[in-house]
Formats: sequence, structure tokens, C-alpha cells
Amino acid sequence: MTKTKEAFAKGKAFIPFITAGDPSLAVTEELAVKMAAAGADLIEIGIPFSDPVAEGPVIQAADERSLAAGTTTDGIFEMVRRVREKTNVPLAFMTYVNPIYSYGSDRFVKRCAELCVDALIVPDMPFEEKGELQPYCTKYGVDLISLIAPTSKERIRMIAREAEGFLYCVSSLGVTGVRTAITTDVGEMVSLVREVSDIPCAIGFGIATPRQAEDMARKADGAIVGSAIMKIIAQYGTDCVPPVMEYTAEMVRAVHGV
Repeated sequence: MTKTKEAFAKGKAFIPFITAGDPSLAVTEELAVKMAAAGADLIEIGIPFSDPVAEGPVIQAADERSLAAGTTTDGIFEMVRRVREKTNVPLAFMTYVNPIYSYGSDRFVKRCAELCVDALIVPDMPFEEKGELQPYCTKYGVDLISLIAPTSKERIRMIAREAEGFLYCVSSLGVTGVRTAITTDVGEMVSLVREVSDIPCAIGFGIATPRQAEDMARKADGAIVGSAIMKIIAQYGTDCVPPVMEYTAEMVRAVHGV
């Protein structure tokens, strides 16, 4: 079992997302360590990018603040090195193809492996093009996470057969962001996956409240929350750690209670 899959071994997984470098790399480091202590099962760390096509306004703004503060990929790797001195919680990078190519694909994935970053999520790389990164991920033992969406339909089974780590199930059409209601039939997506694979399914895009997280955890194996956390960070800036920890603890209770 890979480290990524281990995040789901005890039942339902709560997976928070934070943008590296917003409001600073020091705060990102503190958030990651304390989220792990609060019970997060896997932490997604976003590498900021100037054109994050899958992101809504909240995470776009976080990317812009991070880049304006001078965040670099090497700076993020160094921050992860410090995180790894304090916790062995499973970690995943969420980033786009361009920053990986710019850094050098082999060099990037090798560095991930050296720092025990367990998985990569690349939302602008279609399943059919994953061959551009898969060889490096296989070489260094990093899970390349596949995404499925409500529109994937007949492709869901095909993607699920080859998926590794966990399957990122996009609950809503469009970009990331808080939703007042999640209307997608998540259960149907998960049942199509289950026809061909027992890989864990985590639901992301739109989850903001403990009730939504609890509902999604009933239908799948985990809940991913990003924009709701980044809204708290945007509101409190460098003072964001206590309110984010309070929110994280609440969401962990909701998901783990299912």
C-alpha cells in the first residue's frame, strides 16, 4: 500500500488544501504541521501558478498573493523539508503542468520523492496525456493522482482502472470554490469506479461546511476542502493559524464521525 492510500486506511479521510506561500512560507509550514496534528489525513499543498485554470477566484487570489511575495518552487521544496522534520503525514502537491516542465519533470519528481511528497495532482493534464509525467512518477515512486468529473461518464471506468493513490472526484462542473449545494450524483460516480477498482475516492470542489463534508464522506472515502480554508487565510492573513485549526478540527470530526 502506498503512503497516499494509507491516508484512507483508518476509514474516511479529511484532506485540506493550502496554497504554499500565502500569506508566507513560514505560515504554510506551521499550517501543515498543525493540520496534521489536528487529524488531517493527507495535506494538499498548492504550488502557485500565474494561470491556474481549474481554480476559482479565492485560490486564484491566493496564488497571486503568493507569487507577489516571491514564492518559488525551490522555496516550497525547502519549506516541505522543514515540514518533514516535524510530521510524516501524507503530502500531495497540486500544481499545473507548466511549473513542472519549467523546473524539469525528472528533477521535479525526484525532488518530491527525496522530500517524501507522496503524490502529484495536475488538474490541467488530461488522463490521455498522463504519459508525459507517469514514467517519472513510476521511476521515483510518487503517485500521479487521476481526476474524474461528472462529465467523465464512460471514461470513469477507464480512468479508475489505471488510477493510483486515490481518485480525485470533482463534485461540481467549473472551477474550485465554495458551493451552497452540491447537486452532482456523487454516489453514481463512485459506483462506476467500484465496478472496476477498490481505489479510494475523495470528493473535492465546493465542500465548505461540516455537514457537506459529512455527506460527501458517506458517499465516498474522503472529502477535500480548499477554497473554504483559503478564505479564512485571506481574511486573517498572518493571524490565520488559530481560526484555520478550529475549522480543521471541526471538519475532521465531521468526516471521521461517518
